[in-house]
Amino acid sequence: MQIAPTFICNVMSVKKRSGETVAFESKKIYNAIKKAALATNEISDERVVQITNDVLSDLDNNFMARTPSVEEIQDTVIRKLMDAKAYKTAEAYIIYRQKHSEIRNANVDAIEIIESYVGGSNWRIKENANIGYSIGGLILRTSERVTAEYWLNMFPAEIADAHRSAAIHIHDLGWLTGYCAGWSLRELLYEGFNGVPGYLQCQPARHMATAISHMVNFLGTLQNEFAGAQAFSSVDTYLAPYVRIDNMSYADVKNAMQTLVFNCAVPCRWGTQTPFINFTFDWTCPEDLKPQRPFVGKKQVDFTYGDLQNEMDMINKAFIEVMTEGDAQGRPFTFPIPTYNITNDFPWDHPNVKPLFDLAAKYGIPNFQNFLNSDLNPTDVRSMCCRLRLDVRELLKRGGGLFGSAEKTGSIGVVTINLARLGYMHKGDREGLFRDLERLMNMGREVLEIKRRVITKHMENGLYPFTRRYLGNWNHHFSTIGVNGANEMVLNFTDGKENIATPFGKKLVLDLMDFMRERLVKFQEETGNLYNLEATPAEGCSYRFAKTDVKNFPDIITAGTREAPYYTNSTQLPVNFTDDPFVALEHQEELQRKYTGGTMLHLYMGEPVSSGEAAQKIVRTIFENYKIPYMTLTPTFSICPKHGYLPGRHEFCPKCDAELGITPDDVSNKA
Repeated sequence: MQIAPTFICNVMSVKKRSGETVAFESKKIYNAIKKAALATNEISDERVVQITNDVLSDLDNNFMARTPSVEEIQDTVIRKLMDAKAYKTAEAYIIYRQKHSEIRNANVDAIEIIESYVGGSNWRIKENANIGYSIGGLILRTSERVTAEYWLNMFPAEIADAHRSAAIHIHDLGWLTGYCAGWSLRELLYEGFNGVPGYLQCQPARHMATAISHMVNFLGTLQNEFAGAQAFSSVDTYLAPYVRIDNMSYADVKNAMQTLVFNCAVPCRWGTQTPFINFTFDWTCPEDLKPQRPFVGKKQVDFTYGDLQNEMDMINKAFIEVMTEGDAQGRPFTFPIPTYNITNDFPWDHPNVKPLFDLAAKYGIPNFQNFLNSDLNPTDVRSMCCRLRLDVRELLKRGGGLFGSAEKTGSIGVVTINLARLGYMHKGDREGLFRDLERLMNMGREVLEIKRRVITKHMENGLYPFTRRYLGNWNHHFSTIGVNGANEMVLNFTDGKENIATPFGKKLVLDLMDFMRERLVKFQEETGNLYNLEATPAEGCSYRFAKTDVKNFPDIITAGTREAPYYTNSTQLPVNFTDDPFVALEHQEELQRKYTGGTMLHLYMGEPVSSGEAAQKIVRTIFENYKIPYMTLTPTFSICPKHGYLPGRHEFCPKCDAELGITPDDVSNKA
């Protein structure tokens, strides 16, 4: 019979979360550590006793004058497990801690759900930057709580625990749907918006106004069947026939583009959200479409797409003007997000180029897709949907940038890995870091394979009627694994001596990306499904990772502050690292090319871009000399509710100050 160990500690009491003070029991600490050790089989009983004694000694030294709280004791346990390099046991203890927190809150009712939203105390309110605070948002959050538990109960306990403890983040748990999709605008215009029994049946569009109506209704409807972005490619090419058929003037075309943009920007999606829409513009007619004759109202016309460059020019000019003017208050449109293809025949001297780059200089709105000097192929946006025999031995690119997708493809779901914690848990241990990364990637694969099976069954049963009508199956949708906090991973791995900007840090991250790509190829071979590597947008995920880690590992390195921590997005340089775009490019070019899913290089400009000519020069120089696949300029500007757009960063509107007689010195003194 094993004799239970005895412990000596001078701490006499502990303060519970309720504020009540109760007797301190050393045995509870030992039992919790032993339970975590049994789950991992990492440390012996003797080491459990030793670590327990280390915890008690630390408590004796630090709490001679006051009573420790339960949280402080748990923090000490985690720190001592980390000191003992019992990393797996530390992670198991964190999960144990999280589960007990959930047990304490197991009786959460409708009152708590509503009050946490109405009071703004729930971090999930900030998870999606596109959801406003509203009754629709409250309804959405309430339903998300239920759906998230449904998904987590469907996954193995180990995976659900990994998500709850913030080792990974399973995106969009509140949605019983796929993630994002690119659609064929050509198919919609040819076939019409119809084909789902019991719903409105619309014939193919014969005029521009009807085509715009079909686009808006289609995207709004399909957005309700997906958690993320909806995309159309070649918008200017496919709408150009209607300009000619309707004999439209430029004023007519601009009115049509205003109708399109304003209707896409209405918060009509569930949760009072604006539909998340991406439009890609060709600018010049793609080679594979030039000889083809369009259909309008199911009748083939007597001209080709290649004959319609003037009509495409009108569409692009009008769209850019609408986006530049903004809404009634001069605010920029968040959606639709335009992406412009820069191809070898891009006409840099065309009159439309100046307003395009004026828009980029003013708002940083357009994304640019590099077909000059990258491994992207312009025809891929149309060929993906008809590649019936995809080679799973290679990683394909989804196409379309961070929020776009090529036609008839997209992503069924996203799992992001907390790299910063890996760096902290495996300080100086490269082999351990990569081994643990592989473990988390395997969890991601299992999540995405389960999700694919579930949403396939639901689509077959008619839960996504319009997706079934216009997509049919998920065969060309990717399973997406992403990363967050690479910079903080390097910082924690080296105890702050290196970061992603140093040669050591960059090399470590590049090796990690290559390792992940190799694993994803293996996933494809094993499952027959497509996988990709994405620079997943962080938003709430970045905050959740850092907030959880600061709680469990008080000395972990994060960005931000202890009160508002976050991790740097994906493999990006830290915010404010440089305002020189070419310094960022030299560092990021090789890293950006490792992604096969969504990625976007944001060139943060520390000040307003001086002119459209300057923006054009920057983009052209970059695309002709770097293999960056996607990029966007991010100039600094402010919006005044009264005066609208203001170049640069302003705490107070200088025009309002002038009207009130406030001088710059007054503002400086007030600051």
